[in-house]
Amino acid sequence: MSQLYLASSSPRRRELLTQIGLPFHIVPASIDETPQADESAVVYVERLAREKALAGLHFLAQRADVCVLGADTAVVLDGRILGKPADRDEALAMLQALSGREHDVLTAVAVANRDRCEAKVVSSRVTFRSVSMEESERYWDTGEPHDKAGGYAIQGLAAVFVRCVEGSYSAVVGLPLCETAALLADFSIPCWQS
Repeated sequence: MSQLYLASSSPRRRELLTQIGLPFHIVPASIDETPQADESAVVYVERLAREKALAGLHFLAQRADVCVLGADTAVVLDGRILGKPADRDEALAMLQALSGREHDVLTAVAVANRDRCEAKVVSSRVTFRSVSMEESERYWDTGEPHDKAGGYAIQGLAAVFVRCVEGSYSAVVGLPLCETAALLADFSIPCWQS
């Protein structure tokens, strides 16, 4: 069986892979995450997931029997990708834009070995309750939204803003476990390893 590598520094993705019983190693995968001109959100997240997996594979050039998993998540509101907020003002603007509305969270997962790279994109819909500016400011002050797509973490303190999730909760956190397990099975890497 191939050794699995995760091309991500996300602690949430590490926790999710551990949750389904997968031993893995971390590999760096530094890529440019700038969206391309006229690139749709779906194409964007899939491209980044594939690029991360392939960058990790390239880093492991001396190893033959490896699989690398890459993933990317984007919060999308009215067709616009909300990335990680650059500063407090941008985070507050994002939270106010999401307040009382539905938005999409797209997560792509890609698995690559020396022969192929396969990817899957999962779309989930998240509904926020109304969030006051004071709550947004207090949330910013916790430090949690600083490096989160869309300026919030559903698995963290922002859970109180979420009225409803339609789709994959784990995908909103950062890794769609059902689809990830299926992709890895196609590469002969089973879940629940001892």
